[in-house]
Order: sequence, then C-alpha cells, then structure tokens
Amino acid sequence: MKVYEKAPAKINLLLDVLRKREDGFHEVEMIMTMVDLADRLEMEELPRDTIIISSQAGYIPLDEKNLAFQAAKLIKDRYDVRRGVYIHLDKKIPVAAGLAGGSSDAAATLRGLNRLWGLSIPESELCTLGAELGSDVPFCVTGGTAIARGRGEKLERIDNPPQCWVVLAKPPINVSTADVYGKLRASELKNHPSTAGMLRAIAEGSFAGICEHLGNVLENVTLQLYPEVMQLKEIMHRLGADGVLMSGSGPTVFGLVNKEAKVSRIYNGLRGFCKEVYVVRMLT
Repeated sequence: MKVYEKAPAKINLLLDVLRKREDGFHEVEMIMTMVDLADRLEMEELPRDTIIISSQAGYIPLDEKNLAFQAAKLIKDRYDVRRGVYIHLDKKIPVAAGLAGGSSDAAATLRGLNRLWGLSIPESELCTLGAELGSDVPFCVTGGTAIARGRGEKLERIDNPPQCWVVLAKPPINVSTADVYGKLRASELKNHPSTAGMLRAIAEGSFAGICEHLGNVLENVTLQLYPEVMQLKEIMHRLGADGVLMSGSGPTVFGLVNKEAKVSRIYNGLRGFCKEVYVVRMLT
C-alpha cells in the first residue's frame, strides 16, 4: 500500500512578535495561509523497522536532520509502531525560504503515516505532535487560513482571503530563522502590524484592505542583513504588485496581484533579478 500527501507552502500575511518569552522562544501573532506551490510525498510501508527517505533534490539532508524523517520517528516512537517506511520527497518548495517547506513536509508525513498505519490519531493530536517538531508544523497539519499565537502552535481558523495571484521570488541566499529571531529585539519594536485590521479585511473579503495591512516585524532584521531582499521588495512594488511582503524570516518576498494582466510583467521583471520566481494561487 502507498499513501500520497501534498505539502503546500505557506505565506505570512502578517507576522508580529509581542515579546521574548522566559523559555527563550518568542510570543508571536501570525496570520498565515497556504499557496499552490507544494512538495509531494509518497509513503510505502517497509518489511523491516527502518526509515528511508529519498528525494530528487540533491541539496536536502535525507537523515535525522530532515523534518520528515523526524516526524516519522516521532510517530513511530510515540505509538510504538514496529514497522518501517520508505518516503520519497518530490521537492518543489525552496529551502530556507520562509515558506515552511520543511514544516509542511513534516506535517504531510504525520498525516500520511496516520493513514498508512491506520492509527486513527485525531487532527488535534497530530497538531500537538507537530508542535514538538517546529512552530509552523501545527498550522501545516491543518492548512487553510489561521491566526497563530504562542510559539505558533495555538491556532484559530479564520475565513480564507479572497482569491488572487501570488508571485513568489527567492533571492539566491538562505536565511536561518533562528539567526533572525536571535537578532530581533522584541522590546525595541515600535511599529506593530494591525492584526485587527487584517482580520477585518479578510472577514470583509477586501483585497485592498489585505494589501494595506500586510506586515512582518522580522523584516527589521532580515532587510538589514540582506539588502537584496529590500531590493526585491522595491522591484516588485515598481512592477505593479498590489501588496508586497517578506514571508516568515525570509528571504522569499511575495506580491499579491489582483489582475492577471499584471502577472506576466511582474514575473518577467523579477526573472531578470533572480532565478527562483513562481506564480501561484492562494489555496482557498
């Protein structure tokens, strides 16, 4: 028996950091949704008790450093599964890009192995497991659109934003989320994005309101460390994207575009600046 799972990328429409917590993590408030750029995972049971991962991508680890491997080990250990699994990971989401590719792979592994092994684990429990692997994993388990609080594990489902085009552009650099959060001074943040404003815009289905309330406090750090991310934002604005923001800790920048006629101009203009440019839709 084989099981197939899709692992979509996420974007942050809003990312705010409220404070540094005593446990070393940051208290966040994020509004996230998923886009139609996805890794695909194929899982097959093995006769021996082992975890094997393969991928066509030559730049990702295939051992315990891989979040999908960690997810498989966690579910095996927690539910005393004495069977093995072969996972093939067809990688499409850029790595270390602020799009939660690794987290989404881990979430897809949890969902897929739950089905493959007939474990009947409820979604809420899969989210709890996911939180042990990473802050974005619980959201990637459920998908859709949500506001995330705490470390990112406290989720509240909300309406999906109105459908639009999303142009993603990743410059040829990798950004460490831990490094960015490590350099962030939460107590010194003066301008916080309006969560209430974004929630209102989404509830009203206002594309203009969503573009107006886009915000990400991690830009304060990443844009200083990597000027090319700021350059990418400026180019995307100049080419006519309606709303532009860095996703997560970066370096991927996304542009929301309401009119299809603009999309090819933005795509072609960005391709002159970086190779990794994708035109996708929101998953609504």
